[in-house]
Amino acid sequence: MPHSSRRPRASSDRHGRGRPRRGGPARIPRPPQRAEPHAELDLALDTAAAAPQPAAATFAELGLDPRLVRALAAGDIREPFAIQARVLPDALAGRDVLGRAQTGSGKTLAFGLPLLTRLAGGTSQPKAPRGLVLVPTRELAQQVADVLAPLGRGIGVSIATVYGGVSIGRQITRVRDADIVVATPGRLIDLLERHACTLSGIQVTVLDEADHLADLGFLPDVTRILDETPADGQRMLFSATLDRGVGQLVTSYIREPALHAVTTSTDSAPAEHRVLVLSAQDKVPVAAEIASRPGRTLFFVRTRHGADRLAKQLSRAGVDAAAIHGDRNQNQRQRALDAFTAGHPRVLVATNVAARGIHVDDVDLVVQFDPPNDHKDYLHRSGRTARAGASGTVIALVEPGQVRDLRRLHDAAGVTAASHEVAAGDHIVRQIAASGTPVPPAPPAPERPALEGKAAARTPVRHRDHGQRRDHSQSRDRGGSDRGHAGSSSRTGSGRRAARVAADRRADAGRSTARGTAKPGRRSQGEHRAHQPHGSRPAKKPA
Repeated sequence: MPHSSRRPRASSDRHGRGRPRRGGPARIPRPPQRAEPHAELDLALDTAAAAPQPAAATFAELGLDPRLVRALAAGDIREPFAIQARVLPDALAGRDVLGRAQTGSGKTLAFGLPLLTRLAGGTSQPKAPRGLVLVPTRELAQQVADVLAPLGRGIGVSIATVYGGVSIGRQITRVRDADIVVATPGRLIDLLERHACTLSGIQVTVLDEADHLADLGFLPDVTRILDETPADGQRMLFSATLDRGVGQLVTSYIREPALHAVTTSTDSAPAEHRVLVLSAQDKVPVAAEIASRPGRTLFFVRTRHGADRLAKQLSRAGVDAAAIHGDRNQNQRQRALDAFTAGHPRVLVATNVAARGIHVDDVDLVVQFDPPNDHKDYLHRSGRTARAGASGTVIALVEPGQVRDLRRLHDAAGVTAASHEVAAGDHIVRQIAASGTPVPPAPPAPERPALEGKAAARTPVRHRDHGQRRDHSQSRDRGGSDRGHAGSSSRTGSGRRAARVAADRRADAGRSTARGTAKPGRRSQGEHRAHQPHGSRPAKKPA
């Protein structure tokens, strides 16, 4: 081949940029990446979680209001959980708190008891509450209020809830005289814009599940709300993670916080996690078989349509189920949740949005029918069971192509799960379907009073013609029932009256016969009718 004098072209990437020659200028080193502002807080929380548990102490020894101690004892709550024992001393002292604890660890009382104690004995001005709890969902707002309201009544602290999906007029009325407001950010801003309340008197602010507030895009609303609260007030923030802007929120609004964290297994045995690998056509039959178990079962799906669809599929399979998701109004969601709490139905199908606010005792099985989006959603779904000292099981139904993604998700969540390949009717599925504490049967429905029309149809009535009492059910057979009834009552007063009436009719018939024999050329009116064709009218006499 002839020698070519052309230089070889410099290799280039797909964007057409040539690589630098060996003898070219050296690359400028990139500046070191800036550490996240919450990285040190994360490390500090890890250290706090690894710290030994404080010495055992009662609620009274921790400095709680004696009236609250008595109310807790009446509810058989006598010793604080781990997160409560760590948080209460600093929170009661008025320090800002940054807490990390999983759902079901008792963190509602960890911030609620100091909140109630610090506000007891004070008086709120109209439209100016003194305590504020921000939560991401309606269900969680109602759950927090249900826990704190009975305790607050004993010490003269009133609580109002503020969230969307219900009448805003009623909420405006309740907030006017409330000491504590438990709210979702969007509806609270609606009330602020209507001048229905002011946050200038807030002494204690709590952000519960701040990471989920960030996931739902509420952080701009949260910062706007915090800006309207006094800067020198106490603030407590609880979050499972500090990413997605939560760390920035902490550094901007929490002053030198006391850091407290607990691991998931401090107060309760970790839930048992299992994976059932199955084909797509077996997914609904296996879900229906599991749902038929005697205990409560909570299913999680990704979409609202998926929740309604699965509830209908389970119902068609003979398993009564209710669905709860964002498209249902608050009354529908609350009715479904209350019915599931009562155990009728025993099965509830929910979406991820509802996962954070479902707090139902004795839920010992959570089924992840659809894989969650990330490990945080998986943990929050799983947190609906094995709560506060109880045990529970979490089952994920996955198809073969989803196994690898679920394994990565388990690794990120720090979960170890046993995996089984199953089909409808498999012995493992039957074993799960037989598990769980049976839910007591529903109380019998009260008898409804009979309608007037039905009652009147069953009651004998008095006929005007004979003065007799006749039953409507017997009067349908006119061939022999009435005759038998008349014969059986011949010795009574009504029978004698009937006999007299019959005698008078026979006398009238005799007189008519006599008139007919006096004038043989004429026929009676009845005889005329007897000879007329069926359906014809008698001819009119000429004028």
